[in-house]
Amino acid sequence: MKKGCEIITADEKYRDIIPRAEMREFIQHLQDRSYGFTIIFIVGFLIGYPISEEIIELLLGSEGYKPSNVEIIILQPMEVVLLQLQMGTQIGFLLLFFTFIIDIAANSHKIIKRTKRKNNYNFDLKIGRVLLIMLISLLLAIVGIIYSHEILIPMLLDYLSRDATSSGLSSTWRLKSWITFITGLFFSSIIVFQIPLVTILLIRVKFIKRETILENRRILWFAALLFGALISPPDPLSLFLVGGPMLILLEISLIIDKIISSN
Repeated sequence: MKKGCEIITADEKYRDIIPRAEMREFIQHLQDRSYGFTIIFIVGFLIGYPISEEIIELLLGSEGYKPSNVEIIILQPMEVVLLQLQMGTQIGFLLLFFTFIIDIAANSHKIIKRTKRKNNYNFDLKIGRVLLIMLISLLLAIVGIIYSHEILIPMLLDYLSRDATSSGLSSTWRLKSWITFITGLFFSSIIVFQIPLVTILLIRVKFIKRETILENRRILWFAALLFGALISPPDPLSLFLVGGPMLILLEISLIIDKIISSN
């Protein structure tokens, strides 16, 4: 593209939007940590598998998660075992995700310094900041759990049960499908509520640019609403309750980053 007497190539146009050098170093960092990440996942799985049985019993005895007009059934002899394996895997991935955040917070300066930006990079995370990030991540996870427990899951389960009742049908839910739906919403909420921390961290360590997020805001909004549409009932309220927090949290992230940058 020609601008006056200056020719801007496609590579120059997208050089700052797609941080190729940072991405290569980031991938290499993950490869170097793959053995440790695998161990973390296995530890999470070994912790999650035995406690998953207690979680299932807790959910079965919860009035908020089991509508009174719904019957929970088991269709396969191995259904509970397979469900425990699935829940153990989810807990393993959650532990891996939090480990990933902590690792990036602790080592992001090393990753960026090895790239083309090493000469103008001066953001270094001290141990105190890493501990602060761990605390914030934990608090955001708790907020996500509370949101799912108090608002998201009861609303969606009540909607699904009332929808069947209004059609004159009796509701019989399979144990695995019911538990998977609930744990999936918990899992998604915990991850989604990490958006402010992850976004601000990636901007602060200069892995991505604030301008990149602003330029692709429409795409991110569409992805959030699409995610909400995939896991929620087909009505606007449910769509907003699932996809809305992603949009709100992203905007909050940009506002907080702007405040930090101005100080």
